[in-house]
Amino acid sequence: MGIDHYENFPVASVLVPAALRPAVQAIYRFARTADDLADEGDAAPPERLAALAALGEQLERIARGAPHDWPDLAAAVAAHRLPLPLFHDLLSAFAQDVTVKRYADYPALLDYCRRSANPIGRLLLALYGRDEPVLLEQSDAICSALQLVNFWQDVAIDWAKGRVYLPQDELAAHGLRDDDIGAQRRGPGWARLMRAQTERARAMLESGAPLAGSLGGRIGFELRLVVQGGLRIAERIDAVDGDVFRRRPTLGKADWIVMTARALRM
Repeated sequence: MGIDHYENFPVASVLVPAALRPAVQAIYRFARTADDLADEGDAAPPERLAALAALGEQLERIARGAPHDWPDLAAAVAAHRLPLPLFHDLLSAFAQDVTVKRYADYPALLDYCRRSANPIGRLLLALYGRDEPVLLEQSDAICSALQLVNFWQDVAIDWAKGRVYLPQDELAAHGLRDDDIGAQRRGPGWARLMRAQTERARAMLESGAPLAGSLGGRIGFELRLVVQGGLRIAERIDAVDGDVFRRRPTLGKADWIVMTARALRM
């Protein structure tokens, strides 16, 4: 398996308390639906944007108490006081995927992560009633880092979709251009660029890791595994000098043994 910034969160697993599983499933279904509207199938960009806008209208209907098509999500929002703006942030990021194919610099990329990944962690913290500022900050670090690791793992896949998430100014600073990605050139400049990206993501994961201890219990252990999954993928990218074209890193059974052992030591 790989690292996906939704599927690395506890999705109705045995480690999630039974009372919270319907809400987690509803959040996941919304995020997955919106992601698919932006990315899957053969729809033209205007159609994708219209579909995402229609999904946003469903959120507005939930907020107004008007008829809507998302009873499971509405129930979760009502029962756990989930902030609807976080769902709108997700839609904003998915709409950006339709229209934006390049990122000028790292702050622009982080702004995308703030809306594409961080809302998931914040919603889960809301479910657990643990939305203290320091925990939200740690969650954001983990979520953004997982999103970034997913980008570095999928450079070739994203290129095939016409997207480059590597900051344009950092490509240039290492003597690289978009064309080097298309040609899969893997010289020293590329290795240095990718190492810089994994080091940054690793630092973010480590800065957010104390969240697992604060939450504790089963969810804390699952979060330890999530963090270790991101670290392991970064480690595998480094091991091949950033050659994610021929050797895209994935996690196998042996990796899960390593990750579990490391999670227990965290």
